[in-house]
Amino acid sequence: MKDNKDLGYDEFFEANRKKLDLTNFAVARVTAQQKGSYTVKNKTQEYLAKIRGKKMFNATSREDYPAVGDWVAITELENKQAVIESVLPRKTVMKRKHNNKDEVQLIATNIDVALVVEAVGRDFSLNRFERYFSIASEGETETAIVLNKIDLISEEELEQMISQIKARFGNVDIIPTSTKTLAGIVTLRNYIKKEKTYCFLGSSGVGKSSLINKLLEKTNLKTEEIGQSSGRGKHVTTSREMYFLENGGIVIDNPGVREVGLTDENSGIENLFDEITVLAQECKFADCTHIHEPGCKVLEALETRKLDKGKYSNYISLKKETEYYDSTQVQKKEKNRRFGKFIKKAKDGFKKHGYKNY
Repeated sequence: MKDNKDLGYDEFFEANRKKLDLTNFAVARVTAQQKGSYTVKNKTQEYLAKIRGKKMFNATSREDYPAVGDWVAITELENKQAVIESVLPRKTVMKRKHNNKDEVQLIATNIDVALVVEAVGRDFSLNRFERYFSIASEGETETAIVLNKIDLISEEELEQMISQIKARFGNVDIIPTSTKTLAGIVTLRNYIKKEKTYCFLGSSGVGKSSLINKLLEKTNLKTEEIGQSSGRGKHVTTSREMYFLENGGIVIDNPGVREVGLTDENSGIENLFDEITVLAQECKFADCTHIHEPGCKVLEALETRKLDKGKYSNYISLKKETEYYDSTQVQKKEKNRRFGKFIKKAKDGFKKHGYKNY
């Protein structure tokens, strides 16, 4: 265990390795994902690894496959290659709904802190922060905010933004930065602790890769300027990858996302909007939607301005989104159930008529 401590390995993973009887295998951490293969690393070696065929066959969803941040049991082969035998249980996991589909996309696993990056210009949005915080809360991951590109605004404007964030989110850690003036880079580097893993989240063009380049004091990650005409960020980072800082901290870069799609993060939303959750317990009706019902304590707090209007609006929006996701998942399960019943009936018919090789 000591050999891999610098990579984030601790007693949690070692205990699960023993519990699953995987002590005969070496362990390594997934640092990058390619099409059909993974880069995994431990204290002694870095390998190009593929999943054991049996594990692929037994997988029931994308979440059964390794993700960047995972610890895996491996069989070491020649020429710096390896086979992934099993994925160790995850301490934390962040995931989101993939575009407009029902599929869930793993963002990263075994993260200690999610660093949510927003640029102070067009990207700044309290609602977007809340979406990322909900995902992190559901995955039991701590959060902090990086306000990047502060060279584009005045100190007064920056203070106003920080005040808005504190009014909405309380004592969340906020780190203002600029990769052009290097403001806040040392503060950010010191914030990232040895043997801890940090995941950079944010839209395209907010400067995640540029920040990591400054932290690494290298130019490992490709970056590109925001389009002048559209003001939109460009998807330069196309895959997740893990990097190791000189101070022993571990960071993961993520592709930018234009839409932060939620999955079934009802508990994440309830934790994030705890003020509303407490009020809801005093509503007249147990199934109150907090939209139009009489005796709703949430609406009462909104009317008396004890509850922030923007926070309430975002809460209702996120709740509707998770409810829609839940309903589509139920429909999908019912469709799969009917299809399975159809296949069974077809097989029984084949057997009845003497067909054995179907």
